[in-house]
Amino acid sequence: MAQVRPMRADARRNYERLLRVAAVAFAEYGEGASLDDVAKKAGVGSGTLYRHFPTRRALLEAVYVDSIEAIAARADALAAELPAGEALVEWLNELSLSMIRLRGLKAVLGDAVLGDAVAGDGVLGDAVAGDGVLGDAVAESRAGVPTVPAVRAVCGTSVTAAATRLVGAAQAAGALRGDVLPVEVLRLAHGVAAASELADGEGKHIRRYLTLLTEGLRA
Repeated sequence: MAQVRPMRADARRNYERLLRVAAVAFAEYGEGASLDDVAKKAGVGSGTLYRHFPTRRALLEAVYVDSIEAIAARADALAAELPAGEALVEWLNELSLSMIRLRGLKAVLGDAVLGDAVAGDGVLGDAVAGDGVLGDAVAESRAGVPTVPAVRAVCGTSVTAAATRLVGAAQAAGALRGDVLPVEVLRLAHGVAAASELADGEGKHIRRYLTLLTEGLRA
């Protein structure tokens, strides 16, 4: 098997700058943001961008993987700062906000944690399948086209593992019912994000919805 060469330091810096700038551009302008503008704001040429990310989808996938890993890492940071129950609620708040701000994340996370619940022809299934470029990729994946494996893998591992740690700690602290499963918490967070997006499009109601929800999950 051929070995993958590690990036040179300057190439790594360019890669990381492109990810940071692209994340802002996609959040501000959507998935159709100009890639030439992304390259310009990152201080590199378009050729450098396309060497790292040959297609728009490749860049989107990299941005989403980076964002999801950052969300997962926040679980440990919050666990170190807050009581277990509060850490779980705050992390769910940040996760839900990210699902609204990063268009397509809700679709991919939903596909990873909801499974067959979104596979039908209902409103939720249509919303997931039509949620931007990565939402289209989810639909293609269901049709047998291999797409966004890295994004779905991170959703299925990093985010679920982070939820498992926080849920376990909250249960051990007596702040959460013992029969609540991590995947159930993720599904509820997905629903909260969807409801808040329908209400105002910006996630202003997320914290209130999570407070109402988590009150019912307390031990």
